[in-house]
Amino acid sequence: MATPVLTLKDAVVRYDKLVAVDGVSLELNRGETLGLVGESGCGKSSVARAIVGLQPLAGGTLTVEGEALAETSAQRRIQLLFQDPAASLSPRMTVRALLAEPLKIRGVYTPESWARVAALADGIGLGDQLFTRYPHQLSGGQARRVALVRALAAEPSIIVADEPTAGLDISIQGELLNLLRALRDRLGLSYLLISHNLNVVGRVTDRVAVMYLGQIVESGPTAALFREPAHPYTQALLSANLTLDPDRRRERVVLSGELPSPGNPPSGCRFHKRCPLAQPKCASDAPALQAATGGRSVACHFPLAAEPAVFSQAMAG
Repeated sequence: MATPVLTLKDAVVRYDKLVAVDGVSLELNRGETLGLVGESGCGKSSVARAIVGLQPLAGGTLTVEGEALAETSAQRRIQLLFQDPAASLSPRMTVRALLAEPLKIRGVYTPESWARVAALADGIGLGDQLFTRYPHQLSGGQARRVALVRALAAEPSIIVADEPTAGLDISIQGELLNLLRALRDRLGLSYLLISHNLNVVGRVTDRVAVMYLGQIVESGPTAALFREPAHPYTQALLSANLTLDPDRRRERVVLSGELPSPGNPPSGCRFHKRCPLAQPKCASDAPALQAATGGRSVACHFPLAAEPAVFSQAMAG
């Protein structure tokens, strides 16, 4: 049975009166890579910021191996890889100083601890010849590696990676993804990977959760969800994904209308104004996230991949 290392339950994130995340529940299991996908503005990054403690929860709970996030030991077990790694690195510090800083903050900077971090850096292609450089002198791939080693210097058990391959060439993306997988297996890490790149998500994640307008609309094992989505939004999202493999191409599902504002979400199902299969019930009744067989769950009155009777009313997570 999978062991959760992180449990987010009924999370709410607000920015003044704007509710960016509304009742999101997620579980991340030990040694797992969980993908979180959805259109820009759906709340993915707000979930990430809440999990690492950069944005307070306005509602719901977050626990790490049974501890509340407010506990110091729980906070240290989660690290964030920012979407723009170069912007997250101080331009006034050398790579060596950047890598040593987490150790000094924790009060554990010793010759032994520095040797561990330096060996880790060398093992992922950051030789000591780069230690005297500043962030602006690094390539995009090198900056991401520096950010990754900084995160690992705190010896976390969970890494939240926000668009880790954004802006990288395809070949560099592959190298980084292989590196993340190798580190996960070697160090026993768990990843929450946030991305709009479905090719990346399909390649490296074990499970995936799909967000729409601040809520989870579908989740399940990646292969099953990609093969047979249950929610019309997931179907449309996957149909828009570019692929060179003709066997994996889907008939394009074009959504009408614009993405509604999180500040004024529609009544009932938040997707109903864009859904090609919407019925009157969808406009009035908000669907619950319902558990199904095979670890799947979906928030839809009329799911695509199964008869409605297959779905129970139990909340997933």
